[in-house]
Amino acid sequence: MQAPAHIKTPAAYIAALAEPRRTEIQTLHDAIVKAAPTLKPGIGYGMLGYGPYHTTYASGREVDVWTVNLASQKNYISLYIGACGEGGYIAEANKHRLGKVSVGKSCIRFKKLADLDINVAMELVKQSRSR
Repeated sequence: MQAPAHIKTPAAYIAALAEPRRTEIQTLHDAIVKAAPTLKPGIGYGMLGYGPYHTTYASGREVDVWTVNLASQKNYISLYIGACGEGGYIAEANKHRLGKVSVGKSCIRFKKLADLDINVAMELVKQSRSR
């Protein structure tokens, strides 16, 4: 769900979700906060974001980005881990360990929380805080 403009906090984002998605997103939110307590949660790009920072691209364009994002989409949940390691994006490099999920470069998509190996996902979240 892209957060409407009036949603300004993670709690409000989660409260706006219907069950069972609300419980699943709350569980993931709590796990992310526990795994990476230094990544401040907020709302960014219409979804839950963790660890905002300001960066400048080689082109000179400046943007505020998040280390980790979490979103409730219409047909699935998306967990974005934008960190890279020696072999590229850490989500993509670990896709075989994440469970019954679809993985892009940094996006992990799954229909229900039971499909995700949450322990592996939180290991990647921990790694992302230091990138």
